[in-house]
Amino acid sequence: RDPDRLDPAIREYLVAENAYADAVTADTRALESALFTELRGRIREDDASVPLRDGAWYYYSRYREGGQHPLLCRRGAEGGEQVLLDGDAEAAGAAYFRLGGAEHSPDHRYLAYAVDAAGAEVFEIRVRDLETGQDLPDRIGDCNASFVWAADSRTVLYTRIDGDHRSRWVHRHTLGERGPDPLVYEEQDAGFFLGVDKTESGRYLLIDSHDHTTSEVYYLPADDPSARPTVFAPRRAGTEYGIADRGEAWYILTNAGDAEDFRICTAPLDDHAPSSWRTLVAHEPGRLIQGMLLFRDYLVRQELQDAVPRIVVRRLDDGVEHTIEFPEACYSVGLSAGFEFVTDTLRFAYSSFTTPAEVYDYDMAAHTRTLRKRQEVPSGHDPAAYVSERLTARAPDGEAVPVSLFHRRDCPPGPDTPLLLYGYGAYGISDLPSFSPNRLSLVNRGVTYAIAHVRGGMERGYRWYREGRMADKPNTFSDYIACAETLIGEGRTGRGWLVAHGGSAGGMLVGAVLNQRPELFGAAVADVPFVDVLNTMLDETLPLTPPEWPEWGNPLDDETAYFRILSYSPYDNVAGQAYPPLLVTAGVSDPRVTYWEPAKWVARLRARATGDAPLVLRTNMSAGHGGPGGRFQYLEEVAQRYAFILRALGIE
Repeated sequence: RDPDRLDPAIREYLVAENAYADAVTADTRALESALFTELRGRIREDDASVPLRDGAWYYYSRYREGGQHPLLCRRGAEGGEQVLLDGDAEAAGAAYFRLGGAEHSPDHRYLAYAVDAAGAEVFEIRVRDLETGQDLPDRIGDCNASFVWAADSRTVLYTRIDGDHRSRWVHRHTLGERGPDPLVYEEQDAGFFLGVDKTESGRYLLIDSHDHTTSEVYYLPADDPSARPTVFAPRRAGTEYGIADRGEAWYILTNAGDAEDFRICTAPLDDHAPSSWRTLVAHEPGRLIQGMLLFRDYLVRQELQDAVPRIVVRRLDDGVEHTIEFPEACYSVGLSAGFEFVTDTLRFAYSSFTTPAEVYDYDMAAHTRTLRKRQEVPSGHDPAAYVSERLTARAPDGEAVPVSLFHRRDCPPGPDTPLLLYGYGAYGISDLPSFSPNRLSLVNRGVTYAIAHVRGGMERGYRWYREGRMADKPNTFSDYIACAETLIGEGRTGRGWLVAHGGSAGGMLVGAVLNQRPELFGAAVADVPFVDVLNTMLDETLPLTPPEWPEWGNPLDDETAYFRILSYSPYDNVAGQAYPPLLVTAGVSDPRVTYWEPAKWVARLRARATGDAPLVLRTNMSAGHGGPGGRFQYLEEVAQRYAFILRALGIE
């Protein structure tokens, strides 16, 4: 929470490591500078989001030229901008600043916003009077970034964290009131995450408690925030659900009833016991329903099958459905909930490896779309100059693992060309091909960019996640190695030309794979890597350890889990062998992957590895898991990462 309290000896050690990193990479300064210029040149510095309507106002964010942080704004139907919050002004003089979220009150009078001042993901909620432009005295500390307004525009429900950095309590704050805020809900299980939200209709406030495989939701009327929350369905291990309301019915997205890839049910508003749930959209194995958006007249769901997403719109009065079509084979889409419940307009974003992000308003009645924004690349970008493709690798157990590739059309991949293979494979998070202007700095230098859609994500349904966690976690690593070997075997790259990249749990993937097959790689980058897995899972005082037991296993209670984790934990399996050049990053205030994990890992690699490949640790001394808060500060780290990769491969 406070990097200034770091033990002086540890600080000295980390600062010395940073100095060593600077010395080892001294010959890349010019390249880093050139890369940073390229990266910044692809950002429209005065970029703005597409305004979202809420009654008489249109809300949006924008940046000023040279600004690090967003400005939150609104305008009326006739124009006339009002700056609600100036992120650059709020961040002035701070070593770190990040806006965790902001939400205007239903009457548009107030703006509640959450600020992280250290990178430790400990937020303070503040409230601004939009008529005066001044913050109220109300300040709420020790929070996460989850909060929601009640219908009275005077009451905020928020989540507060305990001394172990776990969201444990939901409180109710009324503007202007002093003294302790009333407790609304307390979570007793240290392994559960806690958050608050609101249904799309605005009628109910929601309290969501969940771990990685189980959920429980409470609701209370938005117009009566002092009411006692009602549990929608009591938690049952392995059962997940989310809810929305419309008229006299609830809509439930759930895996209950052996619906591993989820189904959508309805239930009467006054009878939502699981026995009353009736299937509206049936479960189809392999077709994962990722999420749903409910409007008065439409139900929209986002699906994923074989690493290809789609959006399906259902008209609720007659059940007629249609699918929104997209032109490319490999792409990414995302839904935006917006503020309006009674509307025919759906907003979504689309992008691919080659196509910059596009924001559309889709008329669900007319089945037509209107382009509202296309991501601008000021320095220029021609989608036709690039190629996106998909291939399949065969895992040792015969499973087909998708791989997405992106390269310049005039630089086709070959056995003597570099390829960066990104992987994550945890928590059911799916990595789909989307546009990143940053990647062009590698791809334009002849590097093929690829994503290994390994088990642990959900690209091929919930089964894909189940077979990459707990006892089956080693599948994540063997899938990635199979992807690497397939890319080499099919002549898309060669040994020594392959770069491994992953962050957080993906950094664990990088570490495990380097221990198993270091000879495949010419370089590797592990960002804030979760590499001291066993020791972390044995320390129940760490913020994420109890919540993570359903993902990896609990080695305190389960001997089998202990030895399974020990078998792949990167720190515990460093061997006396040659490793490729490796860049490792850390954040001193990181509550997710504590800074000592990457520091210990690099120290052990130095002690045991053979050869003279550089093993570099860089610790951000004023940031956490997400890196620096400013957008250009982040690009500086990207430039360092890319320069390290290119120099290791002998590319300028």
